Amino acid sequence: MDGAIVFVIFFGLVVLAVLFVWAIAGIRIVRPYEKGLIERLGKYQRTADSGLTIIVPVIDKMTKVDMRENVVDVPPQEVITKDNVVVTVDAVVYYEATDPVKLVYNVANFYLAATKLAQTNLRNVIGEMQLDESLTSREQINAALRQILDDATDKWGVRIVRVELQRIEPPMDVTEAMHRQMKAERTRRAVILEADGDKQAAITRAEGSKQSAILEAEGKAEAIKRVAEADKFQRLTVAEGEALAIKSVFSAIHEGEPTNDLIAIRYLEALKSIANGSANKVFLPMEVSGILGSIGGVAELFKDKSDSAAG
Repeated sequence: MDGAIVFVIFFGLVVLAVLFVWAIAGIRIVRPYEKGLIERLGKYQRTADSGLTIIVPVIDKMTKVDMRENVVDVPPQEVITKDNVVVTVDAVVYYEATDPVKLVYNVANFYLAATKLAQTNLRNVIGEMQLDESLTSREQINAALRQILDDATDKWGVRIVRVELQRIEPPMDVTEAMHRQMKAERTRRAVILEADGDKQAAITRAEGSKQSAILEAEGKAEAIKRVAEADKFQRLTVAEGEALAIKSVFSAIHEGEPTNDLIAIRYLEALKSIANGSANKVFLPMEVSGILGSIGGVAELFKDKSDSAAG
């Protein structure tokens, strides 16, 4: 009887232990960045959000899907451009899951599928461009490739966030030719800039000389004008003074009421002063008759004075 009790107790403990382990096995914890896909007997049942989730052990199965943004590294590959130049290209693709059900059930190996898809479309996009265009159109290539991959991976429950080209590397001989071309172009630009600088400097110097000559000519013209105005003013002043002096003399003469005899004598004295000198002169007064008459009058005057003295 004691043995049966012990057996029952032992069996009960074993059952309790199994039930405890079975209950523990049914507890699942889903992280905040994950989604849990629960299958029951191989059939999709529901999607569990983050937190504590209870499933039926053995019967249920949970698959966790990372919903964070992930990256696919596209390995380097050789791509032929439109002008038949072989370049080595590699890229990275950033994606995030939008539908965990599609991501698990619609594609077996998303990483491999995304890598091959990116390689194929990368060859197509760059193959439609010239070498120079492919080297300078990274943003255009990234946008085109992202759009193509996003459309293709939509049925996989994935959204392509962005695509970045890591490098586009031409062959060594093409790279050297491009370096020589770049150096020649920079040399040409330097020569052009230097020539433009010399031209601008010459133009500036010519304009400075022109402006200086114009200012100098204007200064001389202004000086000549001022000198002429001063000379004119001086002549006008002298003429006015002479006119005033002549007017004063004539006024004095008229006020003194000179006789014809006195005027004739002064006239003869003036003729004497005019005729004085070493040069030969012939002087013929305009009013000879008047002068002769005056001289006759003077002679008569002296004759009368002589007769008076003799008497």
